[in-house]
Amino acid sequence: MTNELAYSARDSYAASPGHTLVIPNRHLASFFELTPEEVAACMDLISKEKELIDKEFKPDGYNIGVNIGTAAGQSIHHVHIHIIPRYKGDVENPQGGVRHVIPKNAHYTR
Repeated sequence: MTNELAYSARDSYAASPGHTLVIPNRHLASFFELTPEEVAACMDLISKEKELIDKEFKPDGYNIGVNIGTAAGQSIHHVHIHIIPRYKGDVENPQGGVRHVIPKNAHYTR
């Protein structure tokens, strides 16, 4: 899916079924460098992707997140926003949400 300022694609290293990325067209390392228009374009795609993910995968919840900087786990230094569908039972105790995301899928080999 695409709009004038951003596009979306399924994550190649999905943490869960339907895991999708929203990526601005302009190459920037930090979410905080996006213009208000780029943020709005990304949010538009997030909403549209949620509708598609709901229909195809029927998740029970979502985590939306951005890793900014190496210390925060950013390994691709081009802004990308994660839409991570969540499912009942995907972790033993989901309390804390983004503090733990999905630990068993946090590390992957390229």
